[in-house]
Amino acid sequence: MKLNRLTLLTVCCLIALNTFAQKKSKRDYVVTISTDEGKMRLILFDETPKHKANFIKLSKDKFYDGLLFHRIIKDFMIQGGDPNSKNAKPEDMLGRGDNGYKIPAEIEPNLFHRKGALAAARDNNPKKESSGCQFYIVEGRKWSKSELDKQASRAARKLTDAQKKVYETEGGTPHLDGAYTVFGQVIDGIPVLDSISAKPKDERDRPDKDVKMKVSVKKMKKKKITKKYGYVFAS
Repeated sequence: MKLNRLTLLTVCCLIALNTFAQKKSKRDYVVTISTDEGKMRLILFDETPKHKANFIKLSKDKFYDGLLFHRIIKDFMIQGGDPNSKNAKPEDMLGRGDNGYKIPAEIEPNLFHRKGALAAARDNNPKKESSGCQFYIVEGRKWSKSELDKQASRAARKLTDAQKKVYETEGGTPHLDGAYTVFGQVIDGIPVLDSISAKPKDERDRPDKDVKMKVSVKKMKKKKITKKYGYVFAS
């Protein structure tokens, strides 16, 4: 347990050192998640510094390498990051593993569950604290105006008109907004997400054939990221 507390302390120190510098920096991290289905590349948001620093640290430490996307639901999401999934047998129950700490919620109204959103998994704790390691990537589906209107009556927060437009044209999972921390976005490799979510699976939503991941991070110039992947950073 001491090691896990030290790990969380290290993450907090990284946040303090990096948050201001990152906002002023002309460079940012690109996350690459490699699978047998191909690669997904993602950006992590400065608005969620605790989650960003934690994910970068775990990736640099190779924590995720060899772990599985252990839960997939088409038109919803794919989930991974359970440390118990490494070398797991087909009959093993997955999804309850952790790395010994939680991340305080960083639920921002401008960050929502559009298609390709990277978000933190969590248990039912009342503070909505995130798992220290498990995450999911949203596939979702497109929503009609009438569906979004119905959803609004039971949603945790109100959607803006711009967010509604994204859900209508790109898709996502609006019913998760306000309940989980969104801390990143796929900027390249959406077909890989779609391919993984469509894999044959068992009654526990675990893929019949293991989908292993390897996660790396690389700092690049923001201008190069925009030119290569079309992602535009907030000014």
